[in-house]
Amino acid sequence: MQIKVLYFAKSREVAGIAEQAFNLPDGADTADLLQHIISSHPALESVMKTCVFALNQEYLRPEDKEALKDGDEVAVIPPLSGG
Repeated sequence: MQIKVLYFAKSREVAGIAEQAFNLPDGADTADLLQHIISSHPALESVMKTCVFALNQEYLRPEDKEALKDGDEVAVIPPLSGG
């Protein structure tokens, strides 16, 4: 199945791209996807410790293991700063 990942702010800067598609086996969950993201972009590992994630525009906790299906969209959202 194909999952679309959107990178925002610092995660986009570190990954060097705004979005990416991952091909995962059927039955994969969000924890599996996070491992694939880190494998593709090892420098993101430290950034992702402070990120929130959204699956199809619904926020998740990093420890959640939600089942994925073909065509899902996951956003990687670092904390925002500024005033």
